[in-house]
Amino acid sequence: MKNNLFLKALKGKTVNRPPVWMMRQAGRYLPEFIAIREKYDFFTRCRTPELAAEITVQPIRRYGMDAAILFSDILVIPQAMNIPFEMKEGLGPYLPNPIRSQKDVDATIVPDIDETLGYVMDAIKLTKEMLNDEIPLIGFAGSPWTILCYCIQGQGSKTFDKAKEFCFTQPIAAHTLLQKITDTTIAYLKEKVKAGVDVVQIFDSWGGMLSPKDYQEFSWKYIQQIIEALKDDAPVISFAKGAWYALEEASNSNASALGVDWTITPQVARKLTGNKITLQGNLDPTRLLSPPKEIKKLVTQMINDFGKDKYIVNLGHGILPNIPLDHAKAFIDAVKEYRE
Repeated sequence: MKNNLFLKALKGKTVNRPPVWMMRQAGRYLPEFIAIREKYDFFTRCRTPELAAEITVQPIRRYGMDAAILFSDILVIPQAMNIPFEMKEGLGPYLPNPIRSQKDVDATIVPDIDETLGYVMDAIKLTKEMLNDEIPLIGFAGSPWTILCYCIQGQGSKTFDKAKEFCFTQPIAAHTLLQKITDTTIAYLKEKVKAGVDVVQIFDSWGGMLSPKDYQEFSWKYIQQIIEALKDDAPVISFAKGAWYALEEASNSNASALGVDWTITPQVARKLTGNKITLQGNLDPTRLLSPPKEIKKLVTQMINDFGKDKYIVNLGHGILPNIPLDHAKAFIDAVKEYRE
């Protein structure tokens, strides 16, 4: 690997500067991505290896991040499990008949990954060829709780009240579904590593919807299963948005790094994790609308606050579609120009 800064940071090694990448960097803020989006619908882009690989490397060509993240979606897993998600224009993920009962859970399957998700592995192999060992490639999956949220709610939500109601009123069905998603996710991520990804990240986008106690029961114990199953295969990053209260426990797991969002200061994140694990984050994505000079200042301050070692510079969630190109560049350049 010509640039192994990202892998070094995940191992907690001393670096000259921290590595940088952005969640959702392969996507909607780039004109070259928009050109592809105008020709092909969302899941066609995910399922066509040539398109997924091209979209993955677009931001690397433009900005030279220290890691690429495979273009895909967390919903390819439920689709493989017999849960037929669609992507609706202006609405996002949509499931015509959401899961609402034990019978619905029983109708889901733990699939054969090669048969159902082989196209993802093909995209990884193509992407690896295109990256030519310049930088590492990240593969990802949604956390079982986050996937369950969509499966029960049937679409995005500000509260995921139906998903929570399902867990609290039908806990046996909920845990059965969470375990099926977990088993599928483990098999999927193991295949991704075999196909060539260097690191995996678990996105627990809706972890913060749960109280600390419910988080342990319905989210963390399943993420922990995934970390344990993958830890000897590849470094695992766990990112639970809004669940800062789980950082202390997560820092005692076999995760290689923990993502943090912008609702916690670097100092508190370091304190909760005892400075013993690599942290990733945490600029508010909307801050990329600030003037480029301001962005550079914020990034430098953020690195100083986290410390350059055991740290990966990132946003606190995915980059927004309305971010100007030179603002994204200012974010990446600030890290590349960083000197203690």
